[in-house]
Amino acid sequence: MIYEKELSDKIIDCAFTVHKILGYGFLEKVYENSLRIELEEHGLEVKQQAEIDVFYKKYNVGNYRADLFVEDKIVLELKAEKELNKEHIAQLINYLKASKIKVGYLINFGRHKF
Repeated sequence: MIYEKELSDKIIDCAFTVHKILGYGFLEKVYENSLRIELEEHGLEVKQQAEIDVFYKKYNVGNYRADLFVEDKIVLELKAEKELNKEHIAQLINYLKASKIKVGYLINFGRHKF
C-alpha cells in the first residue's frame, strides 16, 4: 500500500522529469500524456480524464473530468499557463469536493514570460 506522502513524492519527481525533458511551450495535453506515461513507468495506477460525478442531495447534477487520478488517492490538474489564477485553484478544490479525495495538485508546466 502506498501512502499519500510517498505517492506525492513520486508524483512530484515524475512532474519534474517531464518538465526537464519537455521544457516549456507545449499544450496541456502533451504534458498530461507525458506525465501519465512517466507515472505508469514508476508502477503507479493512473486514470486519465477520469469522470467525477457531482451530486446534489441524491441527484447527479453534472460531472467534471480531472486530468489524472493517481492510485485513486490523488487528483492532478495540469495547466500550461504563464501563471495560475484563482479559477484554476477553485477548479481543483471542486474536483476534490466532488470526488471526496483529500489530496490534489495543481501542476503548471507554463511558459516563461518573454
